[in-house]
Amino acid sequence: MKRIVAAALMVLSLLGLGWAAYETAAPLGPELSHFIPPGALLYLEAKDFSSLLSDWHKSSEKEKWLKSRNYDVFEKSRLLLRLKDTGEEFSSAAGVPANANLLGQVAGKQAALALYDIGKLQFLYITRLSSTDATQSLLWQSRSKFETRSVGNVSFFYRSDPDSGREVAFAITGDYLLLSTREDLMAGALQLISGAKTNSMEKESWWERPVREAGAPGDLRMVVDLEKIVPSPYFRSYWVQRNIGDMKQYSTAVSDLTRSGGEFREERVLLKKDPAAQNSSAEKGSFAVAELLRLVPADTGYYEARANPNPKDSLDLLTVKILAPHLGPAAVEKLAPRVQLGNGEIGSNSDFETRIDEAPSQNRVSRDNRTALENAFSLHEVLARLQIQGTERDEREFFVRIHSAVAFESETNWDEQEIHSALAEFVRPGFTTGQLGVEWKTASGYSTLNGLWPLSVAVRGKYLIISDNAALLNRVLANLNRKVAEPAVFAAGFDHQAERKSFLTLTGLLDAGRRSAGPGESPEFFSENIASLSFVLEDVISEKIVIRDAADRQRQTVTYRWAR
Repeated sequence: MKRIVAAALMVLSLLGLGWAAYETAAPLGPELSHFIPPGALLYLEAKDFSSLLSDWHKSSEKEKWLKSRNYDVFEKSRLLLRLKDTGEEFSSAAGVPANANLLGQVAGKQAALALYDIGKLQFLYITRLSSTDATQSLLWQSRSKFETRSVGNVSFFYRSDPDSGREVAFAITGDYLLLSTREDLMAGALQLISGAKTNSMEKESWWERPVREAGAPGDLRMVVDLEKIVPSPYFRSYWVQRNIGDMKQYSTAVSDLTRSGGEFREERVLLKKDPAAQNSSAEKGSFAVAELLRLVPADTGYYEARANPNPKDSLDLLTVKILAPHLGPAAVEKLAPRVQLGNGEIGSNSDFETRIDEAPSQNRVSRDNRTALENAFSLHEVLARLQIQGTERDEREFFVRIHSAVAFESETNWDEQEIHSALAEFVRPGFTTGQLGVEWKTASGYSTLNGLWPLSVAVRGKYLIISDNAALLNRVLANLNRKVAEPAVFAAGFDHQAERKSFLTLTGLLDAGRRSAGPGESPEFFSENIASLSFVLEDVISEKIVIRDAADRQRQTVTYRWAR
């Protein structure tokens, strides 16, 4: 639950804020992508940038976020500090402050931003803005500080800062305002606007192919050349999702965000570098995900379904979520270990046998009692797996319990007796002696252990469903006759509205007794940082993602529901 909260809300904070009262505007003329010179790494366009910016400034989310602990942390982040440094260099080169006031002055209707260098943040910005409004901007009023240059019959203004090496160029031609950090980009864009027969970004394969596959643009569109961006050390350092390995398989991607009523929908198309024919197992896995999704109860806090998991991953999920959550593998540590100084010891010969390039082994369930369960999963080809989680608060709403269920769909029918025996063998060590508490008793449609541990299991042909809560298992079984969903390789959902209060209560309890971080101090990550972001986005009801895979591409649909 913690991972999906952090990931979902961080994505929303970057992509969703500011769209609260947005109304779709029709294009006013040629697409601005016609005027972008080749060589860009990323292209971003908005149908109505001025409305987007205005809605963000008027939104309650902006007001609450600027007062939140999450913003306090972001304000001290390395990323923002780097952006501030770049902004100061731009201001020095332009001779005008690069702030919200300037941004508002150059925000027209249609707008496009092409990024050419991540590290140096070299860009070209074009927007449709009436010449009357454009000439009221600080840039135009400070044009006397710039050198005047021309491309054909069109003049533009250029200025550079000798200390930082930054360049700034801008131009107003017709109802277009252009701003760039490179002279050659400005010249190239003006040539394209004037009708010159030179190549534009639209002729490059990284832009042309995904745009053709995606169809009509949304209210906000982003196209990315992943083959150039993913290897960049800046992308690897600042990419929030930390899934560089996954991104390496794609060459380019396009994402369209559209708002309709109380729903934001993001449609993504990622094109693969090495297309491969879909095999029968992959297709079966997609249909299995669709069948498992019908089991998800309507009031589920979080669910995730995945096609074609390997036996080890399936068993690890069952172990971490149900059988032995306190003995599961530790989370990967992203910080270097602290040096523990002793009484002057400098080590011994045996220290040379200690690996420093691997995480230390964790206290896991012993190998012997896993064998029977491992054999069961190895003998059955698991086509898809589903995990479901939700919280329950006591009557006083002080304590929070997390209930989980996992379901597996196999190619062949599960053997109920085999599963019962393997599960009992798994949980017996450290739990009981003899057979006390590990014998099965039959309930209505499922079986439970006869001890104090609430382990419930249901075997329905090719379906194996295990839960630590009988009531949750019953709600899952009640959905076996529901309509099957559309095939997918992955699907997940998070009910922020239902789980928000439990999350705040639980993280508050975990940090109970600790002094709240004061000004300038780092707040607790979940109970203060993420909790404050959850408060900022309290109008977000839920988030869902569905991924469908094909031989040469992957389509992802992300849906955000708002209480508006």
